Amino acid sequence: MTMLSLRLPISLVNSVTPPNIRITLSSKTHAAVVSKRSSATALPSLSTRNEGASVSGEVSEPLPAELAAELMPKHVAVIMDGNGRWAKLRGLPASAGHRVGMQTLMTFAKLCCSWGVEVLTVFMFSTQNWLRPKVEVDFLLRLYESSLISTIECMKMEGIRFSMIGDLSKFPECLQRMIISAENDTKHNSRLQLIVAASYSGKYDVVQACKSVAKNTKDGLLHLEDINENIIEQELETKCTKFPYPDLLIRTGGDLRVSNFLLWQLAYTELYFNSVLWPDFGKDDFLDALSSFQQRKRTYGGR
Repeated sequence: MTMLSLRLPISLVNSVTPPNIRITLSSKTHAAVVSKRSSATALPSLSTRNEGASVSGEVSEPLPAELAAELMPKHVAVIMDGNGRWAKLRGLPASAGHRVGMQTLMTFAKLCCSWGVEVLTVFMFSTQNWLRPKVEVDFLLRLYESSLISTIECMKMEGIRFSMIGDLSKFPECLQRMIISAENDTKHNSRLQLIVAASYSGKYDVVQACKSVAKNTKDGLLHLEDINENIIEQELETKCTKFPYPDLLIRTGGDLRVSNFLLWQLAYTELYFNSVLWPDFGKDDFLDALSSFQQRKRTYGGR
């Protein structure tokens, strides 16, 4: 059952395996999600978790006292909404918002490393985004290329494994090669898996999985009676990770929807909505989301 609630002080009971769907608005957001504040604390420059494999030598960001390490979500998914609005509020082109948003992503990923999150999946570019003005799409593709070039060494040093999911065949061949190279260069990293969903939608994911199952059935590798949820799940794009089901979904920017993102995988995910625009999303905002998550009792449809 889906619930809509404000953050309330409740008992600290949780589990970090598949969650019960709840929709939570932070107390700063309110029901109509009308507040427009900037984060009081920007994301710091981070590197190492105590037991992590970072070789950058920077001091690790300690886990805040308000959080319990044993209740941290293993998999956090983020809909990074608000780049365009952030730029518009400042009289800047949308490209400026996307560029700053990319910087926010990398510092956020480092924070996940320090605080014990094992998988971070972000919605970078949906299948519907191809319908945006060509000049914006072309800029985004160039930004992805330049970002891979500029962050690959950082990911190596931080122990971040990079993966990308979605219909990558629509990307320019040079970008496809860069993605494959980045995945290969970081495949042995284990501190955090950063999964970027691009040219992706939840419906696309389910359809491509069903096509794969249908082909295996046609080829005699599967029998009709063998097909169940587990068979389909094995063909979803998130098969690339040990923890395919997000424990927590964060959406920035104030909209209250999942926008065709990880539709199958979000079946029991805890939902958290925040009005802060993605480029302004900082450490305090992440702390609010995690605090809300850790206060929830997750029953997975049971009692």
